[in-house]
Amino acid sequence: MRDHILAIDNGTQSVRALIFDLHGNLLAKSQVYLEPYFSRQPGWAEQNPEYYWASLCEACHKLWKQPQVDKARIAGVALTTQRATVINVDSRGRPLRPAIVWLDQRRTLGLPKIGGIWGLIFRLTRLTATVAYIQAEAEANWIRVHEPEIWAETYKYLYLSGYLTYKLTGRFVDSVGCQVGFMPFDYKRLRWAAKWDWKWQVVPMDPSMLAELVPPTHPLGEITEQAAEATGIPQGLPLIAAAADKACEVIGAGALEPHISCLSYGTTATITITHRRYIEPIPLIPPYPAAIPNAYNLEVQIYRGFWMVSWFKQEFAQRELMVAEAQGIAPEKLLDELVAGVPPGCEGLILQPYWSPGIKVPGPEAMGAVIGFTDVHTRAHLYRAILEGLAYGLREGKERLERRTGTPITELRVAGGGSQSNVAMQLTADIFGLPAVRPHIYETSGLGAAIDAAVGLKLHPDFSAAIKAMTRPGQTFEPNHRTHVMYDELYRRIYLHLYDRLKPLYKEIRRIIRR
Repeated sequence: MRDHILAIDNGTQSVRALIFDLHGNLLAKSQVYLEPYFSRQPGWAEQNPEYYWASLCEACHKLWKQPQVDKARIAGVALTTQRATVINVDSRGRPLRPAIVWLDQRRTLGLPKIGGIWGLIFRLTRLTATVAYIQAEAEANWIRVHEPEIWAETYKYLYLSGYLTYKLTGRFVDSVGCQVGFMPFDYKRLRWAAKWDWKWQVVPMDPSMLAELVPPTHPLGEITEQAAEATGIPQGLPLIAAAADKACEVIGAGALEPHISCLSYGTTATITITHRRYIEPIPLIPPYPAAIPNAYNLEVQIYRGFWMVSWFKQEFAQRELMVAEAQGIAPEKLLDELVAGVPPGCEGLILQPYWSPGIKVPGPEAMGAVIGFTDVHTRAHLYRAILEGLAYGLREGKERLERRTGTPITELRVAGGGSQSNVAMQLTADIFGLPAVRPHIYETSGLGAAIDAAVGLKLHPDFSAAIKAMTRPGQTFEPNHRTHVMYDELYRRIYLHLYDRLKPLYKEIRRIIRR
């Protein structure tokens, strides 16, 4: 009886191999922690592609050692990965350089402006600066300009998902649901862009360098003999197309309809809804492919989301880190205790969480800000202000999505590492004025990938049935009305005005220090 799914989740911090049943129960799990990246230059973030593959193999072998795992019951495999990490390979799939990880900050300046009819259109619509920003950010442009010999040798230019798919199946193929980043992809039609599309001018490359695309739930190939030997996954098992980790997280949290949002409290913090219509949450910033065929994820993100918690731990919480290690507990548990005595609103301390700039909202000039310091404030206040600032930013994203879609968001599902903090969950409910619900399981990205596989293998007839069977609410945090009223006033009268007031100063700072 083949009624189990193997889901492999290659995130930023770790690789996890997970076995799910058809009721969404996690039967077995193994985890291999990753060094997220190394830096050969300030601002660079790279990793060796072979390191990802070796870690995936290690995670699988750790899984097989668990007595409850029965390989004979595995019906298929699904893969989900971090988004926008890119890899150049030769015709035998061998990496030509380190992967450029999505956290990389290098830019390519001085590229020619887009000309012709598209250049005219961008000038008339005042989008020239946005397109120039995309050009500068595209990793392919940096490699083409600064490492032309690598670019000339590149047979395929892949996302991490495409590279690992090749290692598992021997085919240069990837899921439509994994296409998030600076590639010539048509986000509306969910395919590679047409020849006339402006994206080929912004990121020039030979179309043959790109992987073949298949929709989520469709087969990518079968586990090869070589992959079976390296991973222990049974040879011949189908690898079913899933989607990127954030997209899988959305369906793993049960957010199938546009009135249900999924807040992802991960390295990047996001608020996402699933929609059947193509709607740009910000003009020229597309919705991303959903983990469901022919659907879209409308997303607003805070790029350095719960990375800010990691930053706080490194800079201000050395004591908690040492105690947590000694006691064998998560540092976040001690940080929750640290902020227990800090009242909602942090006694006037308010944080704007733009530790990294954006493309439009916020723009490329954006920086972080903390206002309201007085002599009563401590590091505990700063930690709570980080959590509140992220929730304020995502509430602003919620309201933007509601304006763009015309659909009120009435339910919050909260996933990602930050969702394990009771303090973060409660203040989220209080700031949004809505119940904040944890999914029944922490491994929502892996569960979403397993849902794709279950539907693709006809173990569930469709997504509605699969999500009903495999997802359910976990713990719910109800908003406190009095606290919400106070937060609402801080949000509307203070937070919403911060960016516009500080924007000219951010521009001046960047001009003076030339960043």
